[in-house]
Amino acid sequence: MHEFKRNHVDVWHREVPGARWFKADLHVHTLDDLPGRGVKVPAEVVGTPSSEEGIRSYARLLLQAAVQRGVRVLGLTPHSARMGETGESSAVWGIVDEWNDGVDDDGEPFRHKIYAVFPGFEPSLGEGKSGLHLLFLFDPEIGRTNYQRAFDLVMDQRLPWRRNELQLSGKTATEALDALRDFWREGGGRSPIAVPSTWDYLVLAPHIDSDKGIFGAEKGQILARFPVKELAGLELSDEKLPEEALSKRPWLQENSHRRRPAFFHGSDAYSLDDIGHRFTWVKLAQPRIEGLRQAFLAEDSRMRIAYRRDGEGELAEIENPPDVTVSGRPWLKSISVSGEASFFGRRDGGETRFDLSPDLTCIIGGSMTGKSTLLDGLRVHLKAPLPKDDHLKQQVEGRASDRFLAGSASVTLECPGQDPTGSDHERWPAVFYAQNELQRLAQDPNAIEDILSRLVAKETDGIRKRAENLRTLDGELGRLAKHLAKLDQDFADAEQGADRAKRAAEQLAAFAAAGIDELHDASASHNRWRQAASAAETALSDAQAMRMVDLPEDLDGLPLVATAVAPEVRDAIHQRIVEVREQLSFATQGLADVTAQFSDVMAALEKHVTVVRENLERRLAESGFDGTAIKEFGSLSRQAALVESREAVLQELRHQRDEEESAFKRLLEERNTVVEDQRCAFDRVMAAIQVVDGRIRARRQNNGIWTRLEDFLVSLKQRGITRWWNDLEDTKKPSPQELLSGLRHDRLAALDMSDAVQETFRNVMVVPVQRTLAAIRCGDNYLLEFELEQGEYRRLEDLSGGQRVSVLLSLLLNTMDERPLVIDQPEDELDNRFLFDAVLPALKRLKGRRQVIVATHNPNIVVNGDADQVIQLDATADHGRIAQAGAIEDATVRDAIMQTVDGGADAFRLRRMKYGF
Repeated sequence: MHEFKRNHVDVWHREVPGARWFKADLHVHTLDDLPGRGVKVPAEVVGTPSSEEGIRSYARLLLQAAVQRGVRVLGLTPHSARMGETGESSAVWGIVDEWNDGVDDDGEPFRHKIYAVFPGFEPSLGEGKSGLHLLFLFDPEIGRTNYQRAFDLVMDQRLPWRRNELQLSGKTATEALDALRDFWREGGGRSPIAVPSTWDYLVLAPHIDSDKGIFGAEKGQILARFPVKELAGLELSDEKLPEEALSKRPWLQENSHRRRPAFFHGSDAYSLDDIGHRFTWVKLAQPRIEGLRQAFLAEDSRMRIAYRRDGEGELAEIENPPDVTVSGRPWLKSISVSGEASFFGRRDGGETRFDLSPDLTCIIGGSMTGKSTLLDGLRVHLKAPLPKDDHLKQQVEGRASDRFLAGSASVTLECPGQDPTGSDHERWPAVFYAQNELQRLAQDPNAIEDILSRLVAKETDGIRKRAENLRTLDGELGRLAKHLAKLDQDFADAEQGADRAKRAAEQLAAFAAAGIDELHDASASHNRWRQAASAAETALSDAQAMRMVDLPEDLDGLPLVATAVAPEVRDAIHQRIVEVREQLSFATQGLADVTAQFSDVMAALEKHVTVVRENLERRLAESGFDGTAIKEFGSLSRQAALVESREAVLQELRHQRDEEESAFKRLLEERNTVVEDQRCAFDRVMAAIQVVDGRIRARRQNNGIWTRLEDFLVSLKQRGITRWWNDLEDTKKPSPQELLSGLRHDRLAALDMSDAVQETFRNVMVVPVQRTLAAIRCGDNYLLEFELEQGEYRRLEDLSGGQRVSVLLSLLLNTMDERPLVIDQPEDELDNRFLFDAVLPALKRLKGRRQVIVATHNPNIVVNGDADQVIQLDATADHGRIAQAGAIEDATVRDAIMQTVDGGADAFRLRRMKYGF
């Protein structure tokens, strides 16, 4: 008897912890169908197909073909379990053995390249006109002998081929399934199965729409006649998607509400080139039939159709496959913590390593075992945004610094496929929600808008870009409003200066017409005569001073002169002295007379100047000018000289102000357009909510976030205006634009303003203040409503805490945001009914698209959420550790879940008894 001993492989879940996604082709024919001449023998096969050498050669070629096409899970389903009369001629088993023991040409074992190979067959059972085809898959542990006995049993000992024609079994589907079930349970009659608990089987329905498919053979009687519970999956035709297979079968749609068989694609390959032509993404935690059964049972969580309709209506592979090793989405594979002072630091100096699934990881454990410590510490280490609520923020920071990061603990994150030079948060841009944070967010309009913006994939980028554009426009409008206010002041100053210069020039022109030149001439003549009089007075003073000099009368008394100067010289000097004396006397008298005459002339000139000035002032007064301004003639002249330069400055400021005023208006119009486009996008998102979750709906309150407008009105410092605003009902509060329109069109009364408040408002709303108001944009407020009963909706803020969290979490899980999501114990305020109706389905839809890490005490999240990796924590007073980790298929992990979140086996049994299950 050929037995199978599986070689251990740990590479797959070391690369991706927990359950992981694989390309699966579960409908591959082999050379065992050679008698039917449908299967193609590869030209590269060495030896005859049925020889040991030929089978091994073929097995290698088939495995290599699967590897080349990225297929990692194979279902071998020929119509026959052997080529010839003996069991040794089984190509299926040659492939199984080569996969388990063989090494590829590059020296790498095949079991490191292909995760699972399931031996099976596709008999033609005695149902319908042409027979009914089913696929049976087994674990290799069935062994070759029992595999072939199972085939013979299903075929009722009949040969599958006769004269190249496929033969029907002597059993119906029900009889074949009954016989196979008995064979497995009872050990197979005279040759009991060695270890019956180590293998099981899976039944799939191939090419369901063909004459030999289950719908072709059974028609509408399938639910009445066929043991549906035995059927794990329905194979779609090559060109159909699940919704298309259901569209014309309402009876199957009705049944699907209870549990519909999962749909899948397979290649039905008869040649190596066809392997992987059609495939399905499946998630497995172990390479066994039980893992595959779990995938089909949880088809909404562990299976993904690999195709979509392209623009031409043809089937094309999906753009974002769930396999994290090929999708490139950010995920955290492991967290390593070391440092003895850290709560998770090992006392022996080693490190604690947390291995995480790229999909759903559930962290469980009793109270104070470190669940929140782990998540809060990770959040602070990443420098991710902290809770807005100060109390929650302090709790998160406290747990991080006092426990997780204590003693400068070392934290290393493994983020496959991400830029190693980036920061940890750049490589793993997770979004965190601490305990009770969702409850706080349910009251934050910005958080709700952000969640809505990510709900519909095709709208998300546009909404994000418009939101950024609106923030930029808001900032630019605010800046322009301030700059225009400064320009207004500068323009007013320049206008005043230009007016002064212009008025000075006008006054100078009036002065000229009134005879200012005559006054200037009279004043100039007066000044010249005054200067001459002053000179005469100076000369008179000097002459009088010279007369005071004592000149000698006789030179003979001077010894030096008597001895050194000749007599004739002395006589000449004496004569000159006498003449000087006479001239000084004459000059003094003449100067005295001139000075006296100057006084008369100056008096006459002063009178003339006075008369000229009085006449000028009279004529100026008659022309409307203040004659006293004549004394500012110099200042006016200087002002008048600046007319051209000040007019140029004024024109430049006017041009600049007009340009910026136009820019301000253009930006306002652009912002209005963007706001309307954004609202249209959110309308489409809100309509999509009904599709995603019919119990939640959203509506928009235009301009409903009034904080900025309220701050503006308070800044006016007018008590009446503030009181008016505070007394308004929320539904009547105007937007900034409505307020401006009421002001400009004299419709403030329609805004419930009293006459006194209107007057005050008009007085303070000068042009610069109006621009400041125009620059303000009140954000739209998005209101969520939840249907408590049929047709009865209640606003989010009117729901209980648990219902609010449930609604918010449901939307959060339905967003198209690919950033990893980390939530700490959402069930603290979670509504269990809503958990099943909305949260868990959304959580399952995220599989393969977004990494989610949840710390929880709720068994429904772990078990019914189909956790891909479970980490059980245990702790002493000051030290935490990993007690168990792995997928839910692991028996030790299942026990950990039962003990930790279900209260243990006894509590679980007691609940079953109380419920009567």
